[in-house]
Amino acid sequence: MFAQKWSFQKQTESFGYAFAGIRKFVVKERHAKIHLAATLVTVFASLALGVSIREGIELLFVTGLVWIAEMINSCLEKLIDFITPQHYPQLAFVKDVAAGAVLLAAFIALATGLLIFIPKIV
Repeated sequence: MFAQKWSFQKQTESFGYAFAGIRKFVVKERHAKIHLAATLVTVFASLALGVSIREGIELLFVTGLVWIAEMINSCLEKLIDFITPQHYPQLAFVKDVAAGAVLLAAFIALATGLLIFIPKIV
């Protein structure tokens, strides 16, 4: 409806905002530091154990899934906390389900990592 004309400068600014968001997430969120540590362990283990290209893609996918889930969860939590400090069951549901999504993604990533790394270690 109010489409703006595409420009390289606007696109560059958009990427700048996105990278700033990732940086803020990693610097300010405790769980992001945990995910960063797990990601680094995964990368170093992948290099040390010689994972295949396919296995690397699988690890990249599940690691990205965890990061994305955690970022969305953090945004929802911050937004709900901004909207109201009061407890509402419906908002608690949203927070709990978002946290559950992160936990599910982390379990899937852990299972994938174990399936890839255990045969290489044993």
